[in-house]
Amino acid sequence: MLDYKFIKDNLDAVKANIKNRNMTADADEVVRLYNKRTELVTALQELQTKRNENAKSMKGKVPDDERKRLIEEGKALKEKIAASEKELAETEAELDTAGRQIPNMAHPDAPVGKVDTENLEVKKVGSPRKFDFEPKDHVQLMQDLDLIDFDEATKVAGPKFYYLKNEAVFLEQAMVMYALNILRKHGFTPFITPDVAKAEILQGIGFNPRGNESNVYCIEEEGTCLVATAEITLGGYHSGETLDKSKLPLKYCGLSHCFRREAGAAGQFSKGLYRVHQFTKLEMFVYCLPEESDALHEQLRLIEEEIFTGLGLPFRVVDTCTGDLGAPAYRKWDLEAWMPGRNGGEYGEVTSTSNCTDFQSRRLNVRYKDDDGKNKYVHMLNGTAVAVSRAMVAVIENYQNEDGSITVPEALRPFCGFDVIKR
Repeated sequence: MLDYKFIKDNLDAVKANIKNRNMTADADEVVRLYNKRTELVTALQELQTKRNENAKSMKGKVPDDERKRLIEEGKALKEKIAASEKELAETEAELDTAGRQIPNMAHPDAPVGKVDTENLEVKKVGSPRKFDFEPKDHVQLMQDLDLIDFDEATKVAGPKFYYLKNEAVFLEQAMVMYALNILRKHGFTPFITPDVAKAEILQGIGFNPRGNESNVYCIEEEGTCLVATAEITLGGYHSGETLDKSKLPLKYCGLSHCFRREAGAAGQFSKGLYRVHQFTKLEMFVYCLPEESDALHEQLRLIEEEIFTGLGLPFRVVDTCTGDLGAPAYRKWDLEAWMPGRNGGEYGEVTSTSNCTDFQSRRLNVRYKDDDGKNKYVHMLNGTAVAVSRAMVAVIENYQNEDGSITVPEALRPFCGFDVIKR
């Protein structure tokens, strides 16, 4: 959530940012409600002052007729204060609703565009493998090796769920351990987080728990939701707290299942494991001082690059355009790995990392006490260490052999105990 005064003082820039992000939000309405709230607060304070003066006037000896007048005046003030408080509460609720529609400001260097095809490629690592045979996609490879079962999962849980089987189970665990050890080396505190969070925590992070366009699974009558990422649970961990400045930055990583409805997501790019309703992910999350967030954002991206370089996978880094950022993000980097089985060979997103500045911390009320004694909002960042389902797509397709077997990347072998998956 942006600061209301910032919106008022930078109205044209905020409106241009909304347009660049291809979003719908009414900044003028936010300013109108903000001004109205300010006026109502001033009027309420004046009424409260009069009430206090009225009460003070009734102390001591007061003539009966004067006391009667003061009592009537006090009753009238009480009714006015109650009405004023009610109007203020309604206005604050409207302001909160309107204010939550305003996206974070985008980094001035973020490319302006509406869709992901307008993202800017900034780096390439490795070269796509040249096969001397026709490569298969991961679905065919995994089914031939009895590593996955979509049909039985559809029978049990519905479409876009799956059973991992045999060596694929060890491969998933190996990816998690491999990434965890890299994050431990970089000083991250590891968590296994809840797979459920309260709706207000999701809203604070920037997820919409309800509505037809929501990608969140809500638990009826509980006020909770299945998490779409451990960003939610790690971001909510310090909600409502004032953090010790000397202990910042706090670098956490959280392992969780992720649940996404993926409403409207269909087509060839959603095939198999690439877009599913449940998957395992190891997420990085950082709480830091405002002046540290740009440098830490670079660090998160470099860690993602380290993980995928260590897996021997070709990938590229893209600077995400304004229309593809997502409301909380100030800037976002995506890593896209080469996937030979994707539409004859294409890059597909495997990780992202976002600097959300103080957008989430304002919603979740996470602050630190600065040296001047004032409480200020921390900056919050997130980044995917490994989303196992998509990483598995890239590994299986890039490491396939002509006989249908899959060579296990050297970095994963100590964790899974084998170097090749055969028929």
